[in-house]
Amino acid sequence: MDPITVEVIRGGLVYAAEEMGIVLRKTAYSHNIKERMDHSCAIFDGRGRLVAQAEHIPVHLGSMSIALKNCLREIDFPLNKGDMVVFNDPYISGTHLPDITLIAPIYEGERLLGYVVNKAHHSDVGGKTPGSLPGDASEIYQEGIIIPPVKLVERGEIVRDVLKLILSNVRTPKIRMGDLRAQIAANLLGIRRFREITGKFGVNVVNEAIESLLDYSERRIRKKISEIKEGTYEAEDYLESTGVEDKPVKLKVRVQVKGDEISFDYTGTDPQVNGPVNAVFGVTLAGIYYVLMCVTDPTIPMNDGCFRPVSVNVPRGCVLNPIRPAPVGGGNVETSQRNVDVLFKALSEAIPHKVCAAGQGTMNNVCVGGRDASGKQWVFYETIGGGYGGRYGLDGVDGVQVHMTNTMNTPIEAIEASYPILFLRYELRKDSCGAGRWRGGCGIIRSWKLLGERASLSLMAERHKMAPWGLFGGKPGATGKALIVKSDGRRIELPSKCTITMERGDVFMIMTPGGGGYGDPRERDKGSILRDLENELISEEKAIEDYGIRLQRS
Repeated sequence: MDPITVEVIRGGLVYAAEEMGIVLRKTAYSHNIKERMDHSCAIFDGRGRLVAQAEHIPVHLGSMSIALKNCLREIDFPLNKGDMVVFNDPYISGTHLPDITLIAPIYEGERLLGYVVNKAHHSDVGGKTPGSLPGDASEIYQEGIIIPPVKLVERGEIVRDVLKLILSNVRTPKIRMGDLRAQIAANLLGIRRFREITGKFGVNVVNEAIESLLDYSERRIRKKISEIKEGTYEAEDYLESTGVEDKPVKLKVRVQVKGDEISFDYTGTDPQVNGPVNAVFGVTLAGIYYVLMCVTDPTIPMNDGCFRPVSVNVPRGCVLNPIRPAPVGGGNVETSQRNVDVLFKALSEAIPHKVCAAGQGTMNNVCVGGRDASGKQWVFYETIGGGYGGRYGLDGVDGVQVHMTNTMNTPIEAIEASYPILFLRYELRKDSCGAGRWRGGCGIIRSWKLLGERASLSLMAERHKMAPWGLFGGKPGATGKALIVKSDGRRIELPSKCTITMERGDVFMIMTPGGGGYGDPRERDKGSILRDLENELISEEKAIEDYGIRLQRS
């Protein structure tokens, strides 16, 4: 097929997915979607194969294929033109309960052309705590409402009973309704754009172009895999606690590269646990796809063709492929990050110039909610950036979301205008970066005061005990820390996963982890060290201890 036509169709499909995301965030009610952009959109063909996706959230995008396939297998009703199916059951959708997935078929007359899919993180879906990420959940029922695949829209009309059922089980129903309507609008736009493309080129030409695109991506990724040194590479890493028990949880992976194919085997990973750090299979798969694209070529069009040379074995019942009703809220946001860390560590022997040291290894999830003076409930959710790991030729980035999340920073002005919260500090965390020839990124210090009445705060984080590791002589980044400062000055240090009650005037402070360094610190360029000193990213003591650099004082 003419490659120019194929590329034009590819660009149209990709931008249709991007435009779906624009509509979603421009029409959403919640700050989490409209400001943080915690959503993802993708387009599939009539056989359920991924053909295009927007550059949104890796943990969403990598699990969408399995979400669509599971949904189509689960439903026992016809999916007609104008219908949309909603669900959030993690054992079907592939992430966690706050991520609500909406699927719509694309028809031309009676002919099924494909599907549009979007997934958005709703800042509350019920459960035992505001924000629906309780750090001590022992079963999934404590994490929120479980929605199996059901029709939210039927022949173009919202199914009111389904909508009412969902809204009756959440703390902020008006905002949830606005976000669900935004998801509907995004899918409608995606359907329209797909049909515009088929209207211009014809259905048969578009289908032929899709086949060419999938084959093209497969050829390119096979070529890149074949350039990796053949062999078997193993690594393990740990989560520091289950949330319920203060014990480490092991993740182990064996990566085998043979010719132009690659396999991932998680035999030896700990069994599922009684806390919320279990990660469903879709989350594990998303981490594999993300790392694979990072170490091959991110310019390869991401579609179903990229998955063809990949085989995966994740033992059923382990922490990376749990059995219902294991809680999984933290698996999506925390364990997914550790999975990426262990994959990069395993591949560091084979392709040292393509991997990075451990980043902050957490999303630092903060959920807080209560009632205002009128009795109305409010819920605020955010994740907080930290240090990216150093990598060959480049320092780690300071104060960013790493790896499996790709969300934006919530503007402080938007938060303070909407919630009884006053921010006191928001700055890079000095001396948190792991030293190396290329240092890790710095973490963040963020603190705010509760202005309203009593509120519940849930923290879901990691790397408070186990520091982000360095590579090839690089030093680890700083561990994280969170605390409550009471109005009388008392400081209460919080575990990385917990739910506590805050009183009016209490201050919440979090210090996020830094990234690990890459390479021997003694080989670091002196100018870079002095620049870090000048920018107050490291102290003089750190410069002396890690790099042997002393300032010349006049």
